[in-house]
Amino acid sequence: MTQFALAALAATRALRTLFEPTPLQRNEFLSKRYGAEIWLKREDLTPVRSYKLRGAFTAMRKRREADPEATHFVAASAGNHAQGMAFACRHFGVKGTIFMPVTTPQQKIDKTRVFGGEAVEIVLTGDYFDQTLAASQEFCESAGAHFLSPFDDADVIEGQASVGVEILDQLGRAPDMVILPVGGGGLAAGVTGYLGATAPQTDYRFVEPLGGASLTAAIEAVEPVTLKQVNSFVDGAAVARIGALPFERLRWIKPEQILLSPEDRICISMLEMLNHEGVVLEPAGALALDVLPELAEQIRGKTVVCLTSGGNFDFERLPEVKERAQRYSGLKKYFILRMPQRPGALREFLSMLGPDDDIARFEYLKKSARNFGSVLIGIETKRADAFDSLTQQLDAAGFDYRDITDDSALAEFLI
Repeated sequence: MTQFALAALAATRALRTLFEPTPLQRNEFLSKRYGAEIWLKREDLTPVRSYKLRGAFTAMRKRREADPEATHFVAASAGNHAQGMAFACRHFGVKGTIFMPVTTPQQKIDKTRVFGGEAVEIVLTGDYFDQTLAASQEFCESAGAHFLSPFDDADVIEGQASVGVEILDQLGRAPDMVILPVGGGGLAAGVTGYLGATAPQTDYRFVEPLGGASLTAAIEAVEPVTLKQVNSFVDGAAVARIGALPFERLRWIKPEQILLSPEDRICISMLEMLNHEGVVLEPAGALALDVLPELAEQIRGKTVVCLTSGGNFDFERLPEVKERAQRYSGLKKYFILRMPQRPGALREFLSMLGPDDDIARFEYLKKSARNFGSVLIGIETKRADAFDSLTQQLDAAGFDYRDITDDSALAEFLI
């Protein structure tokens, strides 16, 4: 057994002072759908509802063992690492200063305060994680504190490796495949580091949000690179640059082992788990499940472990998640319609709608000097092909319209 594997075992034993192993659950719904043994490693059920507690606790424990005078820790986090560090700070009775992006969901900010209590101070700065990270590191140096990286730290990676230890212990055998979400790379580096030494036959797939594919970019460039733009919707994995240390441990990955999940499609996976299984996942927590349809042929008849990495979801975001899911599924569209300013024109349009079509948005601006008025209309339906019938009728009737559902600039401004 490698030195890293032995360290991962020691980290796992130390974690038992905080919480029991998270469940490894066979999911009947997904297993039947894919003709495979689908197991969920429920990291959304740690005390802070994400795996991040493992790395934060391990790094803080080892730092204090090396230097008992270390009493001030600083971190940057989009939410989950912050909660893990806050929990660890209160456990060890030390001070924590946690920098979080201004865009962090309020639920994660509030939970960080709950877990840390008087032990932590929260500083909101930066629109993106990498801006927050730079601010935290500058503060840490001036304060003479110890920086606790969310992923680019050997002790953090060691702590995340405890997930792999538990998987092997709970399953009782090596899984055929493990599907891992990737943000900064700490979790993937830790789990593959341990299983690579103890279960070398296990295969892997790594999942990134489409708008934050830092591992993909690093594998292509053979070194970490900074993405020019990041979509922050999958806040737990929206990282512009993969950690240098995690990448050194992940550079063996082949491009075909990485899958990208569109942000809107992830919403479908979140709603499906909520409605079918009663499992609440945040966007990053659903990444591993979101790619199962793409892997259907590869996993049939195999034992597959998916990491549900976090469940810190603010239910105020549920309408947005539903909206994104409907649009991606083709069940909701937005049009700009030029409506003739004549009696009966609106009635003519409404007669084109089918029995399952519902108007979810309607804004009409009548201008007396014009022969036409512009209408912004949002329509929901139960079958995506219903829109084919609607547009055919609009064309036949001579209505002038434009589908803006996938026009990001117009949709963002108008919707």
